[in-house]
Amino acid sequence: MLAAFVPGGCATPTPEQKASGEIFDPYEKTNRQIHKVNLAVDKVFFGPASKGYSSVVPAPMLDSVGHFADNLGMPAVAVNSLLQGDLEQTGTAVLRFVINSTVGFAGLADPATAFDIAQADTDFGETLHVWGFGEGAYVELPFYGPSTARDSIGVLADFFTNPLTFAPQRPVDNIGVIASVLQRMGDRGRYSGTVDSILYDSADSYAQARIIYLQNRRFELGGGGGVDADPYSDSSSDPYADIYDDPYLDPYSE
Repeated sequence: MLAAFVPGGCATPTPEQKASGEIFDPYEKTNRQIHKVNLAVDKVFFGPASKGYSSVVPAPMLDSVGHFADNLGMPAVAVNSLLQGDLEQTGTAVLRFVINSTVGFAGLADPATAFDIAQADTDFGETLHVWGFGEGAYVELPFYGPSTARDSIGVLADFFTNPLTFAPQRPVDNIGVIASVLQRMGDRGRYSGTVDSILYDSADSYAQARIIYLQNRRFELGGGGGVDADPYSDSSSDPYADIYDDPYLDPYSE
């Protein structure tokens, strides 16, 4: 798996794979093993806990936890926006953080949106994309889920570099990590029907999750459903257009 992070290593798509638009998944065997572990964890622990959490906690409180987690991530959004050269989004992230941290009761509310201040959301994976790094191999991370080599580096960078979410010397101070976990639990519980259909009702949940993740991520980075500026295609056309017409269609169902 580490080879996926080594520039110029074996995790590089061949010219044939680039031309055909084939999903680059050289570690599929390992990824599927990790996927099985993630499924077991979700089925035994995370899924039931999330459903119980979202059924007990009122929706307004779930929203507040989500706002709180998002607000704690604003400093990282500001830093990444600056690294990407997006000064407008940098200012927006700082402004949202200041307003929601004060008027919004430490981020439990989102008055910035009520004041018509634009949303701000980015990460270090997108920063690497802006800097010209290709997405690399598809990987599934333990306890986290679908990702790519580039986004995996971004996840680690965002986790360890945001001073508001990680305190190695005082775990009790890791309120940002706790808030993020609770936010994910709330989302998992709220959208349990859709998530369960992908994970447990499809003929190949691994392939299903892979397709949905890559489509959504490329849409975020490129503003559309196509391949981002990456070593997959030399044109602006989308080699995945047919299979992405319906992101919830299971290509292995027949």
